[in-house]
Amino acid sequence: MLQVAKRYTLSAVDYVYIVFGSFLTAIAFQVFLLPNNIVSGGISGLSIVTNDLFGFDPAIFQYSINIPLLILSFIVLGKAAGYKSILGSLLLPFFLMFIGHFPAATFDPLLAAIFGGGITGLGLGIVFRAKASTGGTSIIVQILYQFLHLQLGLSTMIVDGFVIMIALLAFDVETVMYSLIALFIISRTIDLVQLGFNRNKNVFIISDSPQDIRDEILHTMQRGVTNLGIRGGYGNTDKDMLMAVIQEREFTLLKEVVLKADSDAFVVAMPASEVLGRGFSMSKYFIHNETEWTDEADLVDDNETNNHL
Repeated sequence: MLQVAKRYTLSAVDYVYIVFGSFLTAIAFQVFLLPNNIVSGGISGLSIVTNDLFGFDPAIFQYSINIPLLILSFIVLGKAAGYKSILGSLLLPFFLMFIGHFPAATFDPLLAAIFGGGITGLGLGIVFRAKASTGGTSIIVQILYQFLHLQLGLSTMIVDGFVIMIALLAFDVETVMYSLIALFIISRTIDLVQLGFNRNKNVFIISDSPQDIRDEILHTMQRGVTNLGIRGGYGNTDKDMLMAVIQEREFTLLKEVVLKADSDAFVVAMPASEVLGRGFSMSKYFIHNETEWTDEADLVDDNETNNHL
């Protein structure tokens, strides 16, 4: 039995991701969001509001909120959650202190929402890929999830919605609308960075000649396939359904392969948002008493892997 270690570690690449992602987020904040009062949620959004209302320096304000939240994270959520947030939450305001003199890239609020949201989402997505976060309201979201058992999506909506409502105290409704555009773009860009540009499909195939199709998928396309036992509703007979996960660009070839083997085959394809395993992205597991991350592929016998997704 494999055991996942409780100790949280970061590789050299993870540190590069966190530094670079935090720097991108700081750039987007300084040259797009702050000059146009685009409040995209989080502590950085609150710092824009307090900067407009009271003239507080955004970097100092973020430090004044992030540090107490970071301490709270260690106390309430444990060391693992605290370690995941410590570097990102301190780096973002740190970079803002050094680029505070950067001029605005545009004063068009729509362009600021689009490009600021896109670059912010890219930066945060890179940080998340390092198994870290930028702290701030994400810590509050985790606390709500742990103690009130609210879903993470709902908790995030409540916290960011509260920040947007506060923005109405300082800015007009139109500015807040641009902020909502930026918030949407940020979330979609984060998803894109997390899931990658390679789109995958999960394909189910029902055929009277499953063996021929299976051989074509295995040998022509070099993709794994799984046999699932089913019972047909029309004839009430037992048969096999094939399941295969392929990259989206391979779907046309798969259709040709299926039709070549059985022109009457029934095919259902649906998006697969994330696929882990041989031929796709590798998931990481930290083995107990080890000091390095190990690829999941190294933990599975090659012969067994050939027969599974």
